[in-house]
Amino acid sequence: MTLLLLVLLSTVGAVIGIDLISKLGISANTSVVGALVAMLIGRVPLSWLRRMRSVHRQNLAQSAISAATFAASNVLLTSVAVPYAFGRHELVWPMLAGSCIGLVVDAWVLFRAFGSRLLPATAAWPSGIAAAETIKAGDRGGRRALVLAGGTVTGIVGATVFSLPLSAAGVAFLGNMWALLMFGIGLLLRQYGVDLFGTDLGTGYIPHGVMVGAGLVALVQAVLLLLRRRDRTGGGPDRHRTDTCAPERTECSDRPRPGSVTGEDPDAFTVDERALRRALLHGYALFTVGAAVLATLGGIVGDMSVPGIVGWVLFAAFAAVVHELIVGLAAMQAGWFPSFAVTLIFLIAGLLMGIPSVPLALLVGYVSATGPAFADMGYDLKAGWLLRRDHRPWDPYERAGRRQQFLAALVGFAVALTVVAFAWRSYFEEGLIPPVATVFADTIRGGMDDSETVRTMLLWAVPGALIQLLGGTKRQLGVMLATGLLILSPQAGWLVLGALLIRWGYGRLRGPKADGDLNLVGAGLIAGSSLGDSAQILKSG
Repeated sequence: MTLLLLVLLSTVGAVIGIDLISKLGISANTSVVGALVAMLIGRVPLSWLRRMRSVHRQNLAQSAISAATFAASNVLLTSVAVPYAFGRHELVWPMLAGSCIGLVVDAWVLFRAFGSRLLPATAAWPSGIAAAETIKAGDRGGRRALVLAGGTVTGIVGATVFSLPLSAAGVAFLGNMWALLMFGIGLLLRQYGVDLFGTDLGTGYIPHGVMVGAGLVALVQAVLLLLRRRDRTGGGPDRHRTDTCAPERTECSDRPRPGSVTGEDPDAFTVDERALRRALLHGYALFTVGAAVLATLGGIVGDMSVPGIVGWVLFAAFAAVVHELIVGLAAMQAGWFPSFAVTLIFLIAGLLMGIPSVPLALLVGYVSATGPAFADMGYDLKAGWLLRRDHRPWDPYERAGRRQQFLAALVGFAVALTVVAFAWRSYFEEGLIPPVATVFADTIRGGMDDSETVRTMLLWAVPGALIQLLGGTKRQLGVMLATGLLILSPQAGWLVLGALLIRWGYGRLRGPKADGDLNLVGAGLIAGSSLGDSAQILKSG
């Protein structure tokens, strides 16, 4: 029964996803929608449906529908649209095979790395908190359900009536305050750059340069973390957290948790540095295999020299790993992932390296297939972690729950692949191509002024690198500033900064009790905004 429900929800999510991404250029966060549907099904007065009252089955439902939505829209349809928009329609099926491999590897790496020092369960992952709070409020009812319902109604009205991105305010109630402050500043600089500085900071590859600098520093920070060894006392930082956090917060102290017991502390790291290194190295190897398969099926093996094809495969795998890490870190801190921008950076790098147009189109499609599933699974595992953290014994229960969520995501991926395989032709023939794919294809076709592009990106990479270095790995300030500069969303910056101000003031007024209320309000705003985005499929139809 649970499997049947997952398939049905995943089908709905995949259809919504490809329709929105092709007609409006956006994709809805359907994980909260899936949780709400699962809760309603559990209230149906039939004995065989009462099992869905379990918060953990509801967690599986939201994991599956969320995986299907993002896989179908942001990953599969977008990636296969790149060679199609470039005019090479015969490469759609090879691209679909390659992007499917990248999708599964992407999710597998996050599954193996979640709970590490690089990607801790105690980090923000705002959409995951929203899903968990929605499920808990529906399970417990009472005041929590009323607060959540109020936030949801506000989010729906804001999205559908006033066209306000209230999900941005919801994220600000849940994420890391420093990261979101920089994100809000980036949004405002993008919106008012012309008025303040006489230039649009979103043009001329300025935000891409900031992202290049911040991304390189973030990559170095991640490598240094991976090279960290266990301390010689045997305990090491890989088993217990040295910074203890509230369950839904990322503001941490540097004092060890007293009385921490191995396997019983939900705030302990479940993945040590050795396992993290192994996951990323295995991920790189699997991405290499996927790139080799794509090169073979795409027919570019015969068009390039042996050194050229080897370099293409290794570069594609490297780009996939870096792309998923940067996207994942941004999503972890602020709930927004700059997949388009980071993919465009590697497209520009490919142009500067002189990669031929057809191999470059396949590379861009392959890289764009990584990242979204990585971030989305982080949200889902965060939700599951919050729902399971009070269970004892905790560690085996948590690991088993993560495995079940990964299997649920695989169900969603399979459904997404089926939907896209049957639907892509009808969408593309009607001219319904995801806008980002058209941008990628036009950029490949038109090329660019190498010297001017390099000069601009190198110039703006310096402040991006310095800001990222200043914030460190926990705050990701440079990445978040670049993410804000890349998004033109009217009023989103004011909503983020206003929500942060409310959060600060309400926290001082209510103390520790403020977190619970703000979590529910933020979850409701995200849920309502997601429902409003999903409702746009009716308007666009």
